[in-house]
Amino acid sequence: MTDILRIVIAPLVWLAAFTTVYALHGLVCGHAIGGMPFGTISVPRLLLVSAYALAICAQIILLISLYARRFATQSEFVRFVSRATGWTALVATVWTLLPTVTMSHCL
Repeated sequence: MTDILRIVIAPLVWLAAFTTVYALHGLVCGHAIGGMPFGTISVPRLLLVSAYALAICAQIILLISLYARRFATQSEFVRFVSRATGWTALVATVWTLLPTVTMSHCL
């Protein structure tokens, strides 16, 4: 990984996840996909919770790879900044996508 990519990859993954989850939310609400049951949970809720969990897993895997020796960099500054942006993106993913899990999916 180049140094600049190592620094910006986590916020870019957060941006993609944020856009994808809320676009899915808009599609679910815009097309009036009802609460079709899939076991005890509705399909829209299942889709949104799955997208939320997938986004968190992607950020965790990315953060683990930033700590791996395989993708290590020689610069201590780049290592620190890339890990800091990785942790920030993980927290941002959990916090900004949490309403899709905790709130009703359409108002």
